[in-house]
Amino acid sequence: MNDFFDMVYQVVRLIPPGRVTSYGAIARYLGTGQSARMVGWAMNKAGAQPVYVPAHRVVNAQGLLSGKHNFGNSSAMEDLLLSEGIRVENNQIINFAEVFWDPTKELMIE
Repeated sequence: MNDFFDMVYQVVRLIPPGRVTSYGAIARYLGTGQSARMVGWAMNKAGAQPVYVPAHRVVNAQGLLSGKHNFGNSSAMEDLLLSEGIRVENNQIINFAEVFWDPTKELMIE
């Protein structure tokens, strides 16, 4: 599982500031489309990594801040997103389609 988590962290570190992706999009990129929940578990442990992982940029498929409980206080994830220009209302990204970063498209090897 550590190898999988490491691959997840590598992808998450590539998400540009001001963009977000979903647990499922990361799982699909890694070839394990049914492993969105495991990506969530990796995000839960991201704070313990020696190299920073911007876990606040990973949300659920509807743009909901479903992982916000992993950030110490209830507004930390939202605050981090707001600091990058991502608008949030009622724990959901407002312009989700516009800021969504799909690793399968963005990291295509040509």
